[in-house]
Amino acid sequence: MRKLLIIFCCSCLFTACFQPERNCEDYRTGTFEFQSYLNGEIVTSRFIRNDSIEIDEFQGSADTSSVRWINDCEYILKNLHPKNRQERKPIHMKILTTNKNGYTFEYGVVGETRREKGSVTKVD
Repeated sequence: MRKLLIIFCCSCLFTACFQPERNCEDYRTGTFEFQSYLNGEIVTSRFIRNDSIEIDEFQGSADTSSVRWINDCEYILKNLHPKNRQERKPIHMKILTTNKNGYTFEYGVVGETRREKGSVTKVD
C-alpha cells in the first residue's frame, strides 16, 4: 500500500510540471484564419499581422489595428479607425498554446474581467 501511495504522489508531481507548448515567436507575423459562429453559421475571417499592425478582413471589409506586444505571448490590439465607442476599447490578446498549425488564445477588453477563447490557423 505504501509503494502505491509513493507511485501515485510521484505521478502527480510529474503531471503538475507539464507545460503546454508555447512557441509564440512563430506567430508574431503571418496570415491567419479564425472561424466563429455568427447568426447560427460558421464564418471565417482572415487577418494579416506584422510586428506592429494587424489587418482584419471579414465579409469584404477590412479593419486595421495597431499591435503592441507586452511579452512574447501577449499583445494589445487597438483599432486605428473605430466607428463607435466599443471599437475604441483596446483588446488584450494572450496566446495560451501553440502547435504546428496555429494557436489557441484568450482575449478580452482591457479593464474588463470577461474573457473568451478561440483558435487560429496559420495560413502563410
